[in-house]
Amino acid sequence: MPKQKTHSGAKKRFKVTGRKKIMRQGTNMRHNLEHKSSKDRRRLSEDRLLKKADMKQARKLLGM
Repeated sequence: MPKQKTHSGAKKRFKVTGRKKIMRQGTNMRHNLEHKSSKDRRRLSEDRLLKKADMKQARKLLGM
């Protein structure tokens, strides 16, 4: 059986923790940052845990 390739878009957007949980980037951090407060920018820059509903599809894309 051939190997399953990792989805190249998914590997750029997600990272897997040691306990196989998937982390994602915060949203709204690409542009217009000069209009956001420092507090908002700090809060949005944190990585977040992927929701349970999306976990199955993300694992498939990452080849897990």
